[in-house]
Amino acid sequence: MRLVKDIPHERYKIQIFNYNAKFIVKIELSQFEQSFKISETDVSGVGEVENMITNELLSNSLKRFVEMRTDWSNGFNEKNKK
Repeated sequence: MRLVKDIPHERYKIQIFNYNAKFIVKIELSQFEQSFKISETDVSGVGEVENMITNELLSNSLKRFVEMRTDWSNGFNEKNKK
């Protein structure tokens, strides 16, 4: 997997990779990450992929990160009950 672009952001670590004829957008927050894959044939290049990283996408990603943290915390609570 080859790093194509590192996109600066105040909250997230955002990177675009290229692997196996796909672009992979990886968004990280703390110990959690989300990735989105798109075929190279569906976009004209990295710039178009970068334009797909909208405020709406990032806002929805934050909601998923909160859900992920809740799920992970619940898993830890269940582990400690046993």
